[in-house]
Amino acid sequence: MSHELGHSDKAAERGEPGYVWRAGQDRRLAMIRQWSALSGRILDNGTGLGTYLEACGRANPAGVRIGLEVEFDRALAALPRADGIALGVGERLPFAGDSFDLILSNEVLEHVVDDRACAAEMVRVARPGGRLVIFAPNRWYPVEQHGIYWRGEYHFGNKPLVNYLPDALRDRLAPHVRTYTARSLRALFAGLPVRELHYGRIFGGYDNIVRRSPRLGGAIRRALYAAEGTPLAVLGLSHFLVLEKPHHR
Repeated sequence: MSHELGHSDKAAERGEPGYVWRAGQDRRLAMIRQWSALSGRILDNGTGLGTYLEACGRANPAGVRIGLEVEFDRALAALPRADGIALGVGERLPFAGDSFDLILSNEVLEHVVDDRACAAEMVRVARPGGRLVIFAPNRWYPVEQHGIYWRGEYHFGNKPLVNYLPDALRDRLAPHVRTYTARSLRALFAGLPVRELHYGRIFGGYDNIVRRSPRLGGAIRRALYAAEGTPLAVLGLSHFLVLEKPHHR
């Protein structure tokens, strides 16, 4: 099924790539730019259609923008937006060690087969002084956005309160996607040669609500962005984690 009809036939396994660029993506790009000049070699690890690589190029045309994508059709679509696209998986990155100044992982870790191996590979290919910027779904967000399986059938769309269920039941409904607590996300990088520069939880852009009802959507967006600085941030949509690979001693 195409995304125009609701979702792609890879939605359960891979998630949906960014088809359009909206205010929510602009905000995430601004967050990335707080921690990187977008210069040197950039890897978008799970690039989808290449929309973030294209945006990085607009922000700083001097950067060398490389994407990794597992789906051939998506890799092909991303190619005009990048300096190069590699077809492969995050658990075995087809790049030499110490290769990239910035590695992006935008809502990808939850879909890979082995997220610990994927974390180790990102650290391996980061240059000393290079940074990893990671967005990953928060277990305590009230809505599971990746759909669920019910009686053997996949049901696309937002499903409330699924992530509040005990692990055994939650994982039967959503075996195709992970969510993370702050502790479980950090645990992926435990023992690896990186140091944490920043951690927070963020809410989404809610661009569809804003498009349908600008006044209501704008009020919701402002209120939730303000909540990121309060204990209510525990309910945020995504974790935002920035790591740095130290220089060799």
